[in-house]
Amino acid sequence: MELRKTFLSWPVMRQVTGKDPMARGPAAQSARSVGMHARTTTADRVVDSVCPYCAVGCGQKVFVKDDKVISIEGDPNSPVSRGRLCPKGSASEQLVNSPTRTTTVRYRRPHGTEWEDLDLETATDMIVDRLVATREHTWQDLDAHKNRTRRTLGVASLGGATLDNEENYLIKKLFTALGAVQIENQARI
Repeated sequence: MELRKTFLSWPVMRQVTGKDPMARGPAAQSARSVGMHARTTTADRVVDSVCPYCAVGCGQKVFVKDDKVISIEGDPNSPVSRGRLCPKGSASEQLVNSPTRTTTVRYRRPHGTEWEDLDLETATDMIVDRLVATREHTWQDLDAHKNRTRRTLGVASLGGATLDNEENYLIKKLFTALGAVQIENQARI
């Protein structure tokens, strides 16, 4: 039922005639705005997170209701972003709630034309098998001058700036241990 608006119901009249002359309270509120509430107040829990888009590492507050993300806001306690998020960070809720989000491992066989779903364990085993086989096939103990190299040129790594320092450090250590010498990061290119 919609209330009929009268001259006395105008906000400026409520401001002049009421107890709120600065219009910072009830004088400035409409009947509709009084009944409104932030969607974050209905959340079951709030989870601290970090924005996945770039290497800045802005803090996020993820509001969850019924095991579904309902909103993501900047974390005011974050020493990095102090509650601010860029437009991409503010829209990161769409990453988890998009109906087009891929939630399985997708694989297209060599010379294949169709994608198929694989379970994570099978996909991980395929990656490890190919990495080990490539390393063994391209391993160099010595170079042409009989200098010890203990390396492979068949494996390389290109890291991304969306990973934090710790993740990039671990990736660097992994590929160095595998004998790869071509290790780079997108943030340096």
